[in-house]
Amino acid sequence: MSNSMDSSPVDSAKGWSVVLAGMVGIALGLSPVPFYTIGMFAPELARAYGWTFTQLMTCLTVQTAVVVLSGPLSGFALDRFGARAVALWSVPLFALSFMSLALTNGSLPLFYAQWAVMGLVGAGTLNATWTRLANAWFFRHRGLAIGLVSAGTGITGFAIKPFAAWLIGHYGWRMGFAVIGALPLVVAWPLVFALFRAPPGDALRRTDRVGVEPTVWAVMGTRPFWLMAAAFLLLPFALTAPIPNLENILKTQGFSLPQIGAVASAFGLAVVAGRVGGGWLLDRVWAPGAAFGVLLLPMAGNWILAGQGVSPGMATLAIIGMGLGSGFEFDLLAYLVARYFGARHYGAIYGFFYVMIAIGAGLGPVAYGKVFDMTGAYGSALMGGIGCLVLAALLLLALGPYPQEKAGD
Repeated sequence: MSNSMDSSPVDSAKGWSVVLAGMVGIALGLSPVPFYTIGMFAPELARAYGWTFTQLMTCLTVQTAVVVLSGPLSGFALDRFGARAVALWSVPLFALSFMSLALTNGSLPLFYAQWAVMGLVGAGTLNATWTRLANAWFFRHRGLAIGLVSAGTGITGFAIKPFAAWLIGHYGWRMGFAVIGALPLVVAWPLVFALFRAPPGDALRRTDRVGVEPTVWAVMGTRPFWLMAAAFLLLPFALTAPIPNLENILKTQGFSLPQIGAVASAFGLAVVAGRVGGGWLLDRVWAPGAAFGVLLLPMAGNWILAGQGVSPGMATLAIIGMGLGSGFEFDLLAYLVARYFGARHYGAIYGFFYVMIAIGAGLGPVAYGKVFDMTGAYGSALMGGIGCLVLAALLLLALGPYPQEKAGD
């Protein structure tokens, strides 16, 4: 038995076509499309039906609650049927459910139901689906492959708002929902059908022959599992909380609206850089050690913004640090799951950790908002975020060395 990968499809050129399909699939999936477009459609719906912004934004809460349940179920489906099969079904169903928003008729319960259905049928377009095959096709360049796939969400964040604004301005909000919803069907699905395939034979199992437990329940009884669970509850709490509060954080620093727009724009590009650069780093540095180094950047960003009299230049550096940390988070999760637990239960394990991320990401912005309501500032919240990041980094360092992994046997 040999560890050489020369006769294996792993790390072959064909794998990069899988990465391309995964990048487009994740870019036009459930994670970025609804999140980045609802802000563009909300004023139109408010004018059309008299809904408040609180009522409108509740659709995201409804969808998140459904994803907390559907995410793990999608993970089990990945392990049972494979990533390609899940993607081929979930991409068109997600597209149709998003397009159905064009038929919104003023019924708020029906609107929420549409978002709930979207969260259910679109769960197969979340990160686990696309990173599973990136893990399968790559060994030496696994981190970079995961980073490039994950960068798809950042590309959506950068491009879809102006596209949605153009559609709404020229053709109205109904056509906007219809066209954006059609993109996964007419752009992503053909690429997935043509390119998104597992390595031939048993290569998927060979790429991750780690000493994993025989069942998911056995995995859940291990020390690394719970160390990661705690870490990935704290990380999104600290990394996500500042994002919806970012404009108000800068406002408390005395920035004008044009300054806030200019400074905050650095965040999106930093997320993309964090995903690609973080993935590249994971191929070269022990992942918990890389996490400790990368997380120093958002720690520094929090520290800067918690101070007084922050200049626009320093605020921009702080936000870049936060964006780099946020971009690294999902790369790190996909990489750690593969290296510590292998491919056998990848979907189910990733699905569980996605629930932890959803809980942390849901609580963080609320906690920061509560601190602001009580104190009129974000300093103590940002310092608490630093504490969460430090503790998460220490938990990951406690994972210890990777279990023995072989490829191309």
